[in-house]
Amino acid sequence: MAGLRIIVLAKQVPDTRNVGKDAMKADGTVNRAVLPAIFNPEDLNALEQALRLKDKYPGTIITLLTMGPGRAAEIIREALYRGADNGYLLTDRAFAGSDTLATSYALSMAIKSIGTCDLIICGRQAIDGDTAQVGPQVAEKLNLAQITYAEEILHAENKKVTVKRRLDRGIEVVEGSIPAVITVNSSAPECRPRNAKLTMKFKHAKTITERQELTDDYIAIYNIRPYLNIKEISAAEINADSKWLGLTGSPTKVKKIENVVFQAKESKALTASDMDIDWLMKDLIINHTIG
Repeated sequence: MAGLRIIVLAKQVPDTRNVGKDAMKADGTVNRAVLPAIFNPEDLNALEQALRLKDKYPGTIITLLTMGPGRAAEIIREALYRGADNGYLLTDRAFAGSDTLATSYALSMAIKSIGTCDLIICGRQAIDGDTAQVGPQVAEKLNLAQITYAEEILHAENKKVTVKRRLDRGIEVVEGSIPAVITVNSSAPECRPRNAKLTMKFKHAKTITERQELTDDYIAIYNIRPYLNIKEISAAEINADSKWLGLTGSPTKVKKIENVVFQAKESKALTASDMDIDWLMKDLIINHTIG
């Protein structure tokens, strides 16, 4: 069969393992400037599923789409180093402060502007919000079938996609129509590392904004090697209605951010003996940890 057209939705997120007192602005949004930025972990799981489909179905094209400030182009490069074919950075001051509703609206409009695709794959949720809402909301706005909690995409052919889902009480295999939106769990296989040849090929890949800030004379190579051009998209280019963007289009607001550190008040060393295991089970039942 012909290759698939896959869009992977990914997000550059603040590393929530390093939340401090300056992590929140006065308007209730995350102060991303003071936190290290990383590729959202479950979006990497999603990228791996897309790459496996590319391995299975020759001719598959993977496009990474992310929304954020200029520095978010870094995760597009990370995707290119691993096997993605191209990427779009959806960036505009109009998107600032977007909650899941405004984010999914902007992403859905960007997907429409990019063109038709067979699958839209993303992580189940981002670690800076843990809402698991953006993927399903994108599916609803595009009126597409959706499959959540995916652990493995088994097949995608003949206008059908077969997915193994990981649920609380086990697994199930479901089939859906193509095109579809699929959200991927952290239990899915980890993303493959960078490919050395692809890293060398795409190490100079940049957005137009990044190229304007270059001090080295690499400008000529972007005409010779068009694959190094990471495309930027603005709110105007996706024909977005401003009332649905940013803080204006966001009915939810962050009220408080806390860094919770769990500390053990007491501990007990256990062996593998039946007596110690029996004691542990009884103690967990008594304090209602289980049962």
